Amino acid sequence: MSFELKSKKVLVTGGSGFLGRHVVAQLERRGVGQVVVPRSKQVDLTNAEATRRLFEQERPDVVIHLAAQVGGIGANLKKPGSFFRDNMAMGLNVLEEARRAGTPKVVVAGTICAYPKFAPVPFKEDDLWNGYPEETNAPYGIAKKALLVMAQAYRAEFGSNFVMLFPVNLYGPHDNFDLETSHVIPAMIRKFASAQASGDERVVLWGDGSPTREFLYVEDAARGLVDAAERYDDPDPVNLGAGFEISMRELAGLIATKVGYRGDVFWDSSRPNGQPRRRLDVSRARERFGFVAEVGFDEGLDRTIAWYRQNRGDIKTES
Repeated sequence: MSFELKSKKVLVTGGSGFLGRHVVAQLERRGVGQVVVPRSKQVDLTNAEATRRLFEQERPDVVIHLAAQVGGIGANLKKPGSFFRDNMAMGLNVLEEARRAGTPKVVVAGTICAYPKFAPVPFKEDDLWNGYPEETNAPYGIAKKALLVMAQAYRAEFGSNFVMLFPVNLYGPHDNFDLETSHVIPAMIRKFASAQASGDERVVLWGDGSPTREFLYVEDAARGLVDAAERYDDPDPVNLGAGFEISMRELAGLIATKVGYRGDVFWDSSRPNGQPRRRLDVSRARERFGFVAEVGFDEGLDRTIAWYRQNRGDIKTES
């Protein structure tokens, strides 16, 4: 069933964040009538009353729920309780108030961290519940995965058209390059670029370099979420990815080469590796609403590095 967005009011939670700004741009490119981006300083989505007032005021036709408390392994280790509490609260409030308001369509962004630590590769949606997530990000992953249960339960009881997608690791322009909270690609880009500029002969990276990851360019992810808003109406979860994997060691070598760093890389194996492997089965997204990633990894990295170089002066000072 096609859901025409052009005449609709679309509310994007987290719309000023990394993924959110690309979703907003995608909506604008498709000629959506009105896009509403609630700012966290004005609307606290962890607060039920504030979330209710937002829905009563805006009465959106579509919600794309992206707002999240998120970070890399270090941030997850530092704030596991906060990550669980805030992500759970935001999801509960947004879905409940969308139900109360009779919002016709809600798309929820989950996380690859929801999958079991040792899920068979490639990860299939049917394996989401076949084990416990990797320990360092389990609180975050479980909080987001619980929203799948809520979305399916509300669909069954109230007829709510809530759908949920599980994007793989994202990267691209406007990513978070703060070394305290960033994910692996922006962290590596910043470390290698800084070392190259200052003449440092060694860069330290976490783990032993053996884990693999899959990465999806953020503009592709934004397109997939909007595609789902337009064309996906089933209760089944859907992976959103590019369908490949690369080891951390290979990734480090690739980024170092691209930024011109020629020094040594030291792998600090006293630091956690995170999940051993990540690669998604992306066939369901293709079959259900025609999504296929378009931006190749090499091109995506070049765009991301170029954006970082152009904007590094506006990024926080390294700690």
